[in-house]
Amino acid sequence: MTQDEVLQTLRKVIKESEYYTTWTVSTPHLVELVERAVEAEREACAKVCDARAIEYDGFSAEQNASEKLAAAIRARGQA
Repeated sequence: MTQDEVLQTLRKVIKESEYYTTWTVSTPHLVELVERAVEAEREACAKVCDARAIEYDGFSAEQNASEKLAAAIRARGQA
């Protein structure tokens, strides 16, 4: 999600949830929060692939595929 998409989604949530109390949080704080949540979810997904790679020990094609998937998931955070 780009920063613009995060802000657009935030504005939509605020508009649809007018009964919530007002928060005193800056947009950069919210963007950082979302980025950290996305990174945590990405790492959790990569760890699932790491675990599968361990389970596939002895099955080189499956193990290799799992390792590549984990690396690809982690690489998305570097872009």
